[in-house]
Amino acid sequence: MPTTTRTTALDALSVTSRSRSAANQVSMRYDDLFARLDDEDLVELLGRGAVRLIRALDPETTSVSALGELAASMYPPTVMLRDESKRRFLLESLPESNATDLVQALGRDPEGSPWETLLRLKYRPGGAEEVALFAFFGLTAPPLDIAEGKPAQTPASVEYGLFDHQRLAANRVLAALGERPHKTLLHMPTGAGKTRTSMHVIADLLRAHEPSLAIWLAFSEELCEQAASEFSDAWTHLGNRETNLYRFWGSRKTDITEAVDGFVVLGLAKGFATAKRDTQFLARLADRASLIVFDEAHQAVAPAFKFVLEALADRHPDTPLLGLSATPGRTWNDPEKDAELAALFNRSKVTLEVEGFDNPVDYLIDEGYLARPIFEAIEHQGRELSEAEVRGLTDSLDIQPALLEQLASDEQRNLIIVDRVEQISTQHDRILVFAATVEHAYLLSTVLNARGIESAAVTGTTERTQRASLIDRFKSDRPGCQVLCNYGVLTTGFDAPRTSAAVIARPTKSLVLYSQMVGRAIRGPRAGGNEDALIVTIVDTNLPGFGQPRDAFINWEDVWS
Repeated sequence: MPTTTRTTALDALSVTSRSRSAANQVSMRYDDLFARLDDEDLVELLGRGAVRLIRALDPETTSVSALGELAASMYPPTVMLRDESKRRFLLESLPESNATDLVQALGRDPEGSPWETLLRLKYRPGGAEEVALFAFFGLTAPPLDIAEGKPAQTPASVEYGLFDHQRLAANRVLAALGERPHKTLLHMPTGAGKTRTSMHVIADLLRAHEPSLAIWLAFSEELCEQAASEFSDAWTHLGNRETNLYRFWGSRKTDITEAVDGFVVLGLAKGFATAKRDTQFLARLADRASLIVFDEAHQAVAPAFKFVLEALADRHPDTPLLGLSATPGRTWNDPEKDAELAALFNRSKVTLEVEGFDNPVDYLIDEGYLARPIFEAIEHQGRELSEAEVRGLTDSLDIQPALLEQLASDEQRNLIIVDRVEQISTQHDRILVFAATVEHAYLLSTVLNARGIESAAVTGTTERTQRASLIDRFKSDRPGCQVLCNYGVLTTGFDAPRTSAAVIARPTKSLVLYSQMVGRAIRGPRAGGNEDALIVTIVDTNLPGFGQPRDAFINWEDVWS
C-alpha cells in the first residue's frame, strides 16, 4: 500500500511538471478553439432548438463565425473544460500536432490516435490532469469550490435590529415556544424577514442555555449557506460568548460528533444519509439541542425529512421546535397533507399581523418592505390535451414532466418569451426567467445571448463553482441588464434585491412554488430592492395556474385553526 501511494504522488508530480513545460511551449489559445468548430458541432453545442429560433429571428447571426463567437461568449473555460460532453468538442477539434503535444503534457503515451487518448482520460476536478489541461491553453484551473474558503467552524461574537413587525413576531414566537408543547410555525410572507427574525429567537435561546446547540434544518445548499452566513452576522451582534458555526451539508466533512455549543446547519439529505449509517447520530444531536428550526417548513411532511425532524424533536419533547414558512401548506387542494403539516407543529402558528391591515402583505408593500407587484399575463393557446393527459393533470400534484418538455420545445411559445424579455430588458437591469425544464433554461439563455442580451442559465446540473459565480455576478452592482434563466434552483435561498422583473415561463399547480417564484423579485426599497416589480406569467390556457400570490398568505388558515 505505501508503494502505491508513493507512485501515485510521483506520477502526479511528473504530470504537473510536464504541464508547466508544455504550457510554455504551446501557443494554442483557448479562444482559438471555437474557430475550429464546424457548423454541425456549433449547432449541437448551442442546441438545435436555440439555433432554429436564432435563425428565425435574424438569419445573419447564424454564420459559423457568429455561432463560434456566441459559443465562446457563453461557455467560459470552466464550463467547456470541466463538462465532459462539451470538452469533447474542443479536444476533437485540435490539430494532430497540438493533440499530440497535449498528450505529452498530460504525461501519457498515446494509445491509438492522440484524440482517442485525450477522450479516454478522466479530468478529475482539481486533479493533476485537469491542472495540466488548463495550463496547456495558458489557463489556470479554477478552485474546486469557491465556498471551500469558508471554514466549517468559525468563531462569532455581540446588535442587529428588527423592524416593528419583526420584533412583534419574534416576541410572540418566544412566548409560544415557552409553553407546552413548545412548538410553533412562524408564518411571514417572502421578503418580510423570516430568517432575520428567527435569528433573534435563536440568539435568545442560545444565551439562555449554555452550552447548547441550535440546529437548523434545510433541504437545499442555498438555504443552508444563507442560514450559516446570517447566523455568523447575527451572533456578532447578539451573542454573549464565542461559539461555533457548523456547516454540515453536501460534500462537507465537518465533524459534529463532539459539537456541544453553537449553531449547526444540517442539510436534510446529509442528515438522513448519516442517520442511516449511524443510528445514534441524530439522538446525540438531540441530546445537546436547545432549539430545532425547520426552514421552509412546508417540506416537513416529506418522508425522509419528517424522519430527521421527528428523530430530533421527539427525543426530548421539551426542546422547542420552530418552523419557518411563507406558505404554511403543501398544496392548495390536498387538505390531508396540509392538516398533517399543521399537526407536526400542534396547529400553533405565529402569523405576521399588523393593526389596520387585513393582510400583512398590503402593509409590507405600503411601507416599502416589499415592491409593489405589477402582474401581467400573456396567454398562449397550446394544443388540446388528450383524455389521458387531462386525467394525469387531475391526479398529480403538479404538471407532468412530459407536458413540461413539450412546452419547452414549443417554438411559438419560446418566441413569445424571448420577445417579452427583450422588451423588459430596456427598462429592467436584473430579470429572472423561470424555465419549464433544464434544457429550456439553456435554450432561452442561448437565444437571449444571440440577441445581444447578457444571459446565463443556472440549473441543478450547473457545476457548483460555475453556478455560484453566475449568481454572484447577477447579484453584483455591475451596470447593464442581466438575465438569469433557471430551473429548480432559485425559488428558495436566493436573495438578489436588484431583481425587478420575473418571467414565469414554467406552469405549476403548486401555489407554494408559484408564490416562491414571485417572491424572488419583490424585495422593496427598505430591503435594498425596488419600488415596483414586474411579474410576467406565461399562461398556458389549457393548463391550471395561479395569478395573485397575496392570496396565498391566507390560503391555509382553515387547517391551522
